[in-house]
Amino acid sequence: MKRTIFLGSVFTTVMVLVLPFVGGGGPSFLTPANAAETSRGPAVAASLFTDTSGPALAAAAASIDLTASAAAPLNVDTEHLAQKPVPKPLPPVSASGRASGTEERRAARAAQGLSCPGNVGGGVNGAPGRVSGGGVQGTTSDDIASFAATYNSIRVANCLDPIPMSNFIYDSCMEDRLFWMAEDPSEDPASAWGHMGSVRSDGVPSYGCDGNLAGGSGNTGATVAQKWWNSTSHRNSLYRPSSGIGGVCIYLAMTHGGVPNEPYSFTRAAARWGSC
Repeated sequence: MKRTIFLGSVFTTVMVLVLPFVGGGGPSFLTPANAAETSRGPAVAASLFTDTSGPALAAAAASIDLTASAAAPLNVDTEHLAQKPVPKPLPPVSASGRASGTEERRAARAAQGLSCPGNVGGGVNGAPGRVSGGGVQGTTSDDIASFAATYNSIRVANCLDPIPMSNFIYDSCMEDRLFWMAEDPSEDPASAWGHMGSVRSDGVPSYGCDGNLAGGSGNTGATVAQKWWNSTSHRNSLYRPSSGIGGVCIYLAMTHGGVPNEPYSFTRAAARWGSC
């Protein structure tokens, strides 16, 4: 009996001296914080059992099971998952976007592991600021810039490639056509409105070049870009969702005011898709 007690005391002393160096001394200050749980678990599993009978063995098994369950969450790399970038949410698809096939384009790119195109920077070509013989103000550089910015914003929001900003071009021939409309002496702003073949109230035959038309009071390059996108026929003509953009330029002209009494804020605009 004394021999058993003596051996037990010696074994306990050895474990007390050795255990801190085996793993019970706690994590290093260099150890990640989420690894601290593993250093506490084995200390429970390393408890000294002098009795190998049924109850003691069951207690040991219970402590090992608890250690395993405590270590399980460490299999999930929560630290690096939290560092992964969150994808920027896509803008909602409008009715015009759905009609143009925006949802299908997004799905096709996602299936290839691709995102929709991003926008482009850069400057646009300017306009000379012509004035017609009747005093109507012509296209300005700001007209082209605001039109180009909105046009491309609409394209990228609907998963279409943007047009290079330098490919937005002032068109003097379409501007001639708009001057002809704006100089109609009728007080009805829609008197000469329309495509080639329309008739002016004073009988002057039409001249200039045709294009997609938009206009009205308070319009800008930005508002006419949106109007053309919202119209099915103009969208298919000016945005061409199913076409590539290689070698493509977008031509624009605008006028401000008109004869006999239209204010500067009353605009007429024309645009077309063409080769550079």
